[in-house]
Amino acid sequence: MTPLSVDRLLALYPALAGLAPAELTTLLRPESLMHLPAGAQLFAERQPCHGFPLILDGSIKVVKAAACGREMLLYRVAPGDSCIISSSCLLGKTPYSARGKTESAVTMLVLPIPVFEKLLAEDRGFRDFVFHLFSDRIAELMELVEEVAFHRLDQRLARLLLARGDEIQTTHQALADELGSVREIVSRLLKGFAAEGLVSLGREHIVILDRRGLGRLADNSTQDS
Repeated sequence: MTPLSVDRLLALYPALAGLAPAELTTLLRPESLMHLPAGAQLFAERQPCHGFPLILDGSIKVVKAAACGREMLLYRVAPGDSCIISSSCLLGKTPYSARGKTESAVTMLVLPIPVFEKLLAEDRGFRDFVFHLFSDRIAELMELVEEVAFHRLDQRLARLLLARGDEIQTTHQALADELGSVREIVSRLLKGFAAEGLVSLGREHIVILDRRGLGRLADNSTQDS
């Protein structure tokens, strides 16, 4: 790989600056890079973790699955981030407790376990990166717990739609997966939103017609009985 590739890796992951140039070059050998299509499974529950993933392009989502097949989105990993479940598996020497899937085409490399352990033990910058990652993800997960425990599904759906922009290309199933619900309930709520003039529905296409009305619904603090 060219020096530019090393520069790009360090631009995304400056915490790797403690590695020697030869170690960085080894990391970026063509055979070390992984190119995965959208929808590929990176890891599954109870599988061992083989290294610390570094995303260069694309994004992955980490989900928790129930025995019935329903899934809840825990968090996403974009370029410059990494996966705290992978980190916790490496630190605790435990298998994965969730699933990782690509949302788009992904280019990534996996930091080998010996390199991860060396950096964690010897490099303060890398150690700070890993623990800041834990801090940020735990804050996200606490928000998710609050959403699930204390807010109605229609509120959560309204907030999700508002965060996506005025025109949204998605399926009802994808929205249900992100909310930890089922497609039939999400479809019923969307039809209700449409009947109130808040949105219009098409095939894998939702247009927000009344952001203010949808915002009032999203901000309603009344909890389900």
